[in-house]
Amino acid sequence: MSEFEFKVFCGGSNPKLAEKIAARLGTKLGDVDLKRFSDGEIWVKYKENIRGRDVFIIQSTAPPAENLMELLIMIDAAKRASAKRITAVMPYFGYARQDRKDQPRVSITAKLVANLITKAGADRVITMDLHAAQIQGFFDIPFDHLYSSPIFSGIFTSTSDNLVVVSPDVGGIKMARSYARRLNAGLIVIDKRRPKPNVAEAMNVIGDVKDKNVLIVDDLIDTGGTFVSAIKALKDRGAKEIFGAVTHPLLSADAVEKIEKSEISKLYISDTLYFDENRGTSKIFVRTVSDIFAEAIRRTYRNESISSLFEIDKG
Repeated sequence: MSEFEFKVFCGGSNPKLAEKIAARLGTKLGDVDLKRFSDGEIWVKYKENIRGRDVFIIQSTAPPAENLMELLIMIDAAKRASAKRITAVMPYFGYARQDRKDQPRVSITAKLVANLITKAGADRVITMDLHAAQIQGFFDIPFDHLYSSPIFSGIFTSTSDNLVVVSPDVGGIKMARSYARRLNAGLIVIDKRRPKPNVAEAMNVIGDVKDKNVLIVDDLIDTGGTFVSAIKALKDRGAKEIFGAVTHPLLSADAVEKIEKSEISKLYISDTLYFDENRGTSKIFVRTVSDIFAEAIRRTYRNESISSLFEIDKG
């Protein structure tokens, strides 16, 4: 079977990443027509034959909600065009923060999105650094959960002798532990309270950071409030130099300005979401996840194991 009996397409959320992934696969993005009617309604047409082909649709589902709708319509169109197998490649899985009913009369949007993707006709999902790992269980189709730690951890090996890894909340301990294991570093946790959405108050640093270089790791950074509060709490307790590694750079509102004004030395982000590197920031640096996703697509197409691509500490 030919290497290119699969087709890779992308929606409009992050075409630059999709182009990098296709290039690493040695192919080009497939030709798909994405249009809007005058009222904003989305229209999709595949401009090449995909009958009997493996189809990979690359689309992050960050806001606006059109990104999610675009993915659903692309899946449906591929299904109706008789694609053999449809894989939704979602570098960033949006609406994942609402993964449980933590108060009365609220939606569990992560489960809703899982249902929508499955009903639209996806046969498989590939994503990276979910906000909550249990979201995998919301799907009744195969689900591959990749991790970004391989692209970031190598940056910090030279400072690992005096390095501790910090999780900015209890929910991120598993990710932080993975970094700590890779870097042979200590593990610190920040206990925080969140009085309302997008507002977090750092309360207590569990562990010793005095005179240590610190690496804060997290799955996403939105308004930057939690992240900057963590930086301040660590500095107040004697941390030496502070770095950050965050997978999904939502960076809404004035998040970039907050980071620039903070005492962090460098923040490394991935390109699961588009970030303009010419934005005038001196502290934010982008690393690409295209190699990991390209390899996941290649192995999925060949029906090979991709377990090594989601290596993480299981302890």
